[in-house]
Parts: sequence; structure tokens; C-alpha cells
Amino acid sequence: MSPLLLFIIIPVLTVIGIFFSKTHMQVKWTAVVGMSCQLFMAGLLIYLFLAARAAGNTAEILFSQDMVWYKNLNIHFFIGVDGVSVAMIGLTSVVIFAGIFASWDVTDLPREFFTSLILLAAGVFGFFISLDLFTLFLFYEIAVIPMYLLIGIWGSGPRHYSAMKLTLMLMGGSALIMLGLLGLYFNSAPGGGPLTFNLIQISKVTIPMPAQRFFFPFLFIGFGVLGALFPFHTWSPDGHASAPTAVSMLHAGVLMKLGGYGCYRVAVFLLPGAAHEMAWIFLILTTIGVIYGAFGAIWQKDLKYINAYSSVSHCALVLFAVLMMNQTAMNGAIMQMISHGIMTALFFALIGMIYGRTHTRYINEMGGLMKVMPFLAVAYVIGGLASLGLPGFSGFVAEMTIFVGSFQHNDVFHRVCTIIAASSIVVTAVYILRVVGILLMGKIKNPEFNHIIDAKWFDRMSVVTLILGITAIGMAPLWLSDMINNGLVPVMQRILLAGPILH
Repeated sequence: MSPLLLFIIIPVLTVIGIFFSKTHMQVKWTAVVGMSCQLFMAGLLIYLFLAARAAGNTAEILFSQDMVWYKNLNIHFFIGVDGVSVAMIGLTSVVIFAGIFASWDVTDLPREFFTSLILLAAGVFGFFISLDLFTLFLFYEIAVIPMYLLIGIWGSGPRHYSAMKLTLMLMGGSALIMLGLLGLYFNSAPGGGPLTFNLIQISKVTIPMPAQRFFFPFLFIGFGVLGALFPFHTWSPDGHASAPTAVSMLHAGVLMKLGGYGCYRVAVFLLPGAAHEMAWIFLILTTIGVIYGAFGAIWQKDLKYINAYSSVSHCALVLFAVLMMNQTAMNGAIMQMISHGIMTALFFALIGMIYGRTHTRYINEMGGLMKVMPFLAVAYVIGGLASLGLPGFSGFVAEMTIFVGSFQHNDVFHRVCTIIAASSIVVTAVYILRVVGILLMGKIKNPEFNHIIDAKWFDRMSVVTLILGITAIGMAPLWLSDMINNGLVPVMQRILLAGPILH
């Protein structure tokens, strides 16, 4: 049995344990135990993967398992990992572990809340290990559907509107993805033979260019909706703002990464010819998204909306780098997914903790919080410095890799897009430093804030876990970069065969 099955089995067993828990505290500790096991398994998987590569194992996919699921349509339960998917599994494990502690204060239907949260994580794990496109789409839906309940029931503000908007837009994206996957299926055997959803087998054939041109937009836009592709991003700020803390953490930290991963793993990898031809269209859209999200964050007064628009900008940068289609930029795209996932989870965790103490998210109503909650304030500063790309944190490594790779193109169009996208760093610094100054410095505006308590033990557990992730990648990024590059090799080989990269 492949050890990857445990990434689905452990969440299912955790949900069963939660179902039989009798008290609220038992529910929470069952979730902690289950996600601690998941985090341990992710660390073990990274170790085993690196050890296998160090021992000379050059197989494209490791720890694979293939079982026939529905013979008539040649659908298999086919799982396996490369360096990229191992990195994404590590990200998911860290964020869901921190999210459990960030949700410790949930008292309204905690059994149902933690069940939905862990089922969402199970869908994400299944998505990242799936190598059959039908199975991948199934887990994609499992990950997306709980969001409606988590926001609609446990959210705040216009939560019903936000939950409905999010669900309808993501379901629209799912419909496009399904059409694209069917297009791949019916063109998976151009020379004759059985049709297949097997991602690896499809990558070995050349799909006719007319089919590539027709189906590439379905897949890139479909996954791009979840990846905050401009102008299909509008669900994201509302969804973030209305979601409870842990849901915002998973939403921005992990769920949106399914979009970037899908664009990379399915759209560009399997349809590289069309990706070459149409990249310029989506590069324009992603460049707009990077700048639009950054400027959108400047004008916001609500902490959650600030971070939501910041996430739009950073996730657009992921798609931007994927479309550059060279190894350096694509390595940066994956590292950006990891970095932003941990960083934005930290921000949303801190925002939830601040709101729980001040009962407001509007920055103009706050001030001087450094004096009353120094731990949370310092953690917010660390998150801000990582977001604006300070050396020593993960954000710097990811963004520098993206811009260096993007600037390798010799043509004017790609370099102009790169310069415009890179200017978002300055805009990011403006809104980060502005928020830090208003929120944490100066005098305490509200006398009631003098009695605020700093972080509790479970708050510290969540925050420290995420800060360790940001600094570990920032200070020692080579192991992660090498692991990602290992997974990029077959992708780059296929892209190179489809056409020239550098002009």
C-alpha cells in the first residue's frame, strides 16, 4: 500500500473520531491529534522523498499506486507524487495544523465545524496526490464544497451572500475544468487505443493543436478562477472577509493554490503548444491582477480585505510565473505558492486574534496595540516583512526567483510585463508599512484596549508554527528549490518540445 493513502485515511479517521467525541474539548483534541499525525506524515514524506532522490532514484513519480476504479471509462484511482506535489502536501499539513489551534475558541457547533474543516483538507490532500484527472477533479470538488457551509454557517458580515457568490463562481470554474478534462480524455489517444484520464500517459502523447487551442482556455480559466485570475477574482475578497479565521487560513493559504497548481500541472503541462500561443493573453491579465490586487489593498480599511486583496496580487504572481514557462520562473511560482500559503495563513490567524480582542477589523479604530499585545504585534510585523519581500524570509526567495526567471526572456513584451509586475513590491511595502504604523504604533485610541490580553497558548502554537515555516524557507531555501526542480524536469522537457521558450 502506498503511504500516500494515509493522507486520505487519517482525515477520514479523524472525522470519525470527532463524530464519536462527547464534549467540545474532546472534539478539539481529536482534531489536534489527527492533524498532528498528518503533519508528522508530511515531514516523513519529505524525508523519504529526499532520501530516495539522494539514493539515485530518478523515477518521475514516487510512492505510486494504481487501482482500477471504473473499467468501462478507464478511470483509475492513481496516486503518486513528485517534488512539487510533496511541497504542496507539506504546505497543506502546516496550514491545517495551525488552523486547528486558531479555531480553539469556536463554540458554535464545533463538531460540525471541525468535520467540515478536515474534510476540506482531505480534498486538498487528495487533489495533490492524484494522477488520474477524474480522481483529481473529484477531490477538487470535495475541497471546494465545504467552503459554502464553513462561510455560510460560521462566517460573519454578509456571510450568506459571500458563501453563495464564492460557491457559484467556483462551480462555474468547475464546469470549465470538466469540459477541459473531457477534451483531454477524448484526445488522449490520437494514434488509436483506449482513452484515458491518466495524467502521465496523456503527457506522453501529442494532442492535436486544434484541440489544444480549444481546450486550453477552459482549463486555464477554470483553474484560474480559484487562483484569482483577473477579472474572475471578485469572489475572493468577499469570501475571505466573511470566513471564520481558520477557513480564511485554508482558503487563502491552501485552497487558492489548487488553482495555480491546476494551471501548472494540467493546463500548461498537458497542452504546452496552446500555452505557448496563448500565454501573452493571460500574461496581460495576470500582470493586471498583480498590480490591481496591490493597489486594491492600499484603499481598504478592513484588515481582512487588505489581506484578501494582497492575496489576489500574490496569487496572480503565481499564474504570471507559470506562464513564463521557463524553469527558473516556474520554480519561483511553486515557491511563491508555498511562501504565500504560510504567510497569508499567518496574517489571517493574527487578524482573527486581533478581532477577537478588539471586536473591530477597521484599522482607523485601532492604534498602539504593540503596548498591550506585544507577541501578536511582533508576529504581525514579521508577517508584513515577509509579505513585502524582506531578505531572510520566504517571500524574498520566491519573488526574486520569479522575477529573475521572467527577465530571462529577451523580448520587450515579457520584460515590460516583468517590470510592471515587479513594481508591485513597492506598492506592497506601502500598504504593509501603513497598516503596521496605524495598527501597532502610537497611542491606544480606545481606552477599552488597555485591558486586552496577549496571545494564549493555543494562539502561540498556531503563530509560531507558521513563523517557523516562513523563516525556515527564507534562511535555507535550497532543499525546497531542489525538490521543486526535480519535479519540474518532465514538465520542462514537454514545454521545450512544444516550442522555444526564450526569444
